[in-house]
Amino acid sequence: MFNSFFFKRIDNSPLLIFRIFLGILISLECYGAILTGWVRRTLIEPTFTFSFIGFEWLQPLPGPGMYIYFFIMGTLGIFIALGYKYRFSILSFTILWTAVYLMQKTSYNNHYYLLVLISLIMCFLPANQAYSLDARAKPQIRSESMYSYVKWIIVLQLFIVYTYAALAKLYADWLDFSFVGILMQNKAHFWLIGDLLQESWVHKFISVMGILFDLLIVPALLWKPSRKIAFAFAIFFHLFNSVVFQIGIFPYLALAFTVFFFEPETIRRIFFKKKPLPEPSEVIIPKYRNLFFLGFAIYFTIQLILPLRHHFIKDDVLWTEEGHRLSWRMMLRSRSGIISFKVINNDNGNVINVNLRDCLTKKQRGRISGYPDLIWQFAQHLKKIYSEDGADISVYVNSRVRINGSKLKPFIDPDVDLATERWDYFWHNNWILPSKESKAELPASK
Repeated sequence: MFNSFFFKRIDNSPLLIFRIFLGILISLECYGAILTGWVRRTLIEPTFTFSFIGFEWLQPLPGPGMYIYFFIMGTLGIFIALGYKYRFSILSFTILWTAVYLMQKTSYNNHYYLLVLISLIMCFLPANQAYSLDARAKPQIRSESMYSYVKWIIVLQLFIVYTYAALAKLYADWLDFSFVGILMQNKAHFWLIGDLLQESWVHKFISVMGILFDLLIVPALLWKPSRKIAFAFAIFFHLFNSVVFQIGIFPYLALAFTVFFFEPETIRRIFFKKKPLPEPSEVIIPKYRNLFFLGFAIYFTIQLILPLRHHFIKDDVLWTEEGHRLSWRMMLRSRSGIISFKVINNDNGNVINVNLRDCLTKKQRGRISGYPDLIWQFAQHLKKIYSEDGADISVYVNSRVRINGSKLKPFIDPDVDLATERWDYFWHNNWILPSKESKAELPASK
């Protein structure tokens, strides 16, 4: 049964057109990051970069280096779309994009992570076997078919993404529609739809449809009787997200994935009318069968486990943020707060109240108050700066956080010297105050 399911040969038209779409979207993302100023604001202007913890060695290139970096990635996107030196192009892009993803967290977005995963998957898929410059230069690699596992790998990855996104929405602030109202507050100025987005019935509609869409879209696209209706809903849903939330290429990448849900023959008729018909479907067991199943099992086990890890970490992920990233918890909360850092020289007793405007950009200052890993990283940065002459340095933080418009609550234990703390990658960091602790129970600040 497994052999027939995974190793049946089918028309490769969906993979070919997806490669073209993916390459175009990569180019738009990378060139657009330069033209819109994202590269400048996120990677060039900051004097300190919040990398993923453990990847601090990944730092932006100096001078105009990051402009060149993104220009290269955009050009690789064109190569991918054209199928030019495909293996080199997609592998190079995957490495470069993963590096820039790990390089900074100030502008974290789930679609950045999804692009890492899809690019990695595409490194192993034969997406250049037709309608590519590679196939034109080397006719011997040309093929009109692919193994059916290509389709199911993409479908399963999307099923995981959407299902976890739906389950994450099953919490109080989403179910009582209040969070969607918060999301729409700064959309009132939008032409034509701004006032409509402030209506409570619209918030209810978006909340309910957000859960139902994420939960049902993959099964509905797989089931032929509902496929066209589901596709129409997908177009509306993703274009709405693109216009209202302006989240880059993600809505269009999500639409590009739908080519794997239609019959390959349908995709061929639409996009490749002159493409020869593939050989009659047959099951051909490749030599790498066992290696494939091993890789498949390892990869998707990780994908299933990662979004669950916050359930095994103390306190609520909505408060602590521990286990939030890489878990498809998309557009679920609004975090803001106030924060101050105090550096104490234990050798002479000098106290320095850090002016964040001297150290961080406006966007970084807006992010640091609500995210414990950023707070810890900046404390380590301050320790490094102020202990350059060998001084014994302590760093204390006074932080208050507001989640989804609630009252400000104390977030970081003000009596803990963060300069001496280590970041726990897998479990709870006890210097994050409990979500239900009251102000009266807090220790006095130093």
